[in-house]
Amino acid sequence: MTHARAVVMSAAQTVAVRDIELTPTLATDVTIQTMYTSISAGTERMLYAGHMPHPMLQFPVIPGYETVGRVIAVGAEAPATLLNTIVYVGGARCYVDVNPAWGGQSSILHADGQRVVTLDGIDPTHGVFLALAATALHGVDMAGDISGKRVLVLGQGPVGQLAARIATARGAHVIVSDIHPERLTHARAAQACDVSTQSLSTYGIADCDVIIEASGKMEAAASAIGSLALNGTIVLLGYYDTIQLPYMPLFLKQARLLISKEWAPGDLQRSRDLMQSGILDVSTLITHQATLDQISTAYTTALFDPHCLKLLLTW
Repeated sequence: MTHARAVVMSAAQTVAVRDIELTPTLATDVTIQTMYTSISAGTERMLYAGHMPHPMLQFPVIPGYETVGRVIAVGAEAPATLLNTIVYVGGARCYVDVNPAWGGQSSILHADGQRVVTLDGIDPTHGVFLALAATALHGVDMAGDISGKRVLVLGQGPVGQLAARIATARGAHVIVSDIHPERLTHARAAQACDVSTQSLSTYGIADCDVIIEASGKMEAAASAIGSLALNGTIVLLGYYDTIQLPYMPLFLKQARLLISKEWAPGDLQRSRDLMQSGILDVSTLITHQATLDQISTAYTTALFDPHCLKLLLTW
């Protein structure tokens, strides 16, 4: 196939579905017909606002890295067993005159067969969570052995929800917080704190062995340092322009600060296996759905409605 329909951001706050031309496939490529995608409230919000994640990247761009589809063709050097399977792929770079950032929002895309992850029987709609689940899994891994420990997760967007579920499954006593009380209704934790009007100290949250910052807001991490135990660990699981934390409270806690970079090799597959086994339940996290003809409204909802945890876009 030489053409496809794709979501294109041509400028800040400008998103539309366009016909685009595809580059020729390579021998190692598979061709995927998209079934579902989702919209990242983190990275795609940056693009929508006009902030490019790489200085060399320019509009127009095709966003997205949460694509689930069916393999409809395989190259001569790609695994033949992938044909007709349903897979996840984290974007593609197969477009003419449009930049991928990260190129997942397209009706047809080509990608190296080694980059796709077969869904192996999990609900295809749940496959759009693989990237965020792997991100959360990697962050929890960085915290080390948390069995029996107090873990505070800041932010109950999708990554925070997934991190709390994974930490709970590992035997931690999990506390979650968010400034949006509606998100706390979906939380799986021993305690949920609405910090829109009350502080963590008001709830008596203290002596947490690990704080996982998943809100993407540096001020949330700064305000939670008082809840950290001596020799405790803070894992930064969001993406931040700068690190701005008060030094004295960190010094007094002798805190360890860790920065989590996406996921490690194998984490996508591990996340799929956690979903397949039922250990990681994502079924309640799809709160909104839309179709391609509703793309403008879909982006507004996914990026700006605090009630929206995950929007599923059906192609």
